[in-house]
Amino acid sequence: MQQRTVTAGVLEVTYLETGPANGWPCILSHGFPYDVQTYVEASPLLAAAGARVILPWLRGYGPTRFLSPDTPRSGEQAALAADLLALMDALGIGRAVLGGYDWGGRASCIVAALWPERVEALVSGNSYNIQNIPRSGEPEAPEVEASFWYQYYFHSERGRRGLERDRRALARTLWRMWSPTWAFDAAEFERTAAAFDNPDFVEVVIHSYRHRFGLVPGDPAYAHIETQLVAQPRISVPTVAIDGNRDGVNTGTATHASQFTGPFDYRVFEGGGHNLPQERPSDWAQAVLDARAMARA
Repeated sequence: MQQRTVTAGVLEVTYLETGPANGWPCILSHGFPYDVQTYVEASPLLAAAGARVILPWLRGYGPTRFLSPDTPRSGEQAALAADLLALMDALGIGRAVLGGYDWGGRASCIVAALWPERVEALVSGNSYNIQNIPRSGEPEAPEVEASFWYQYYFHSERGRRGLERDRRALARTLWRMWSPTWAFDAAEFERTAAAFDNPDFVEVVIHSYRHRFGLVPGDPAYAHIETQLVAQPRISVPTVAIDGNRDGVNTGTATHASQFTGPFDYRVFEGGGHNLPQERPSDWAQAVLDARAMARA
């Protein structure tokens, strides 16, 4: 894989790329608290199938940097989507297969919903990832609320200090809770944990988990996107949606099917946790290939 950097929107985005330069574009975006290592095993499988695979570090992660100290360090969903669209523009990619989970799945879902002409097909861990912020004050079932402890932790200054003080320990705890069957080792964790040393990591993460509950304002630059997301726009592009049945932070999203109006396939990875592409790389790669086949049928 080649590591490259491009100016895209408000960021200098660093990304890994593999596969033929003239291959079909496939952009895979990671979640929290993960990074591009999520896709290092799935990517060669896709490259062998002719894909030009692009793995960007999201804002606040790894070597990706903000261009200006004056840009708000927003982690809101609209900012992530705008970053993805800007990356496509910067790389001259008119249309791509998008895939992701967690933060990266959210960005991919938003681009697919609002700019479907830019998306050939979508693979989304946990299905419809677009946040319904106006309804964020509505309580979930107690067992679901319990799994969100880290989000409520980040709402407090105690949580901010905890993340700042020992981001590795917190991330490791979440990996174990969210993927109880994934036997990752210390070296595997450290390859990703280096991405959390980004100087903007804490600020972006804290803003993300406060904004989604309406506790802090968003960046005005993305207000036009957030306004459109209030309507919970449906996704019309061909989609493969996936859950892991051992996901410790999401109990399943089969009920999201009505949010997808195009060709749609819902899958469950038996024994899979939250970090689906890294836990089940061959299955994830196959889902990407199948989603593209759905689009080309």
